[in-house]
Amino acid sequence: MARGWVHTVHKSGIWVNEIEGDGTLSSHATKEEAVAAGRREAISRRTEHVIHRLDGTFAERNSYGNDRFPPRG
Repeated sequence: MARGWVHTVHKSGIWVNEIEGDGTLSSHATKEEAVAAGRREAISRRTEHVIHRLDGTFAERNSYGNDRFPPRG
């Protein structure tokens, strides 16, 4: 399994899921499709899923792995 985080980003008019250090994993016509596919991949890899805005800035980050600092309570 790859160790890199899954990033959902907009590139050249399409939304893609990329694995850090491993390149493009999948491409999608809509952000919603890409986010859903990215979430499934992050869950299966037990890693982070970072969702970017259209301008490339971070919009959201979700952890599906072994969180070193889990929330309290």
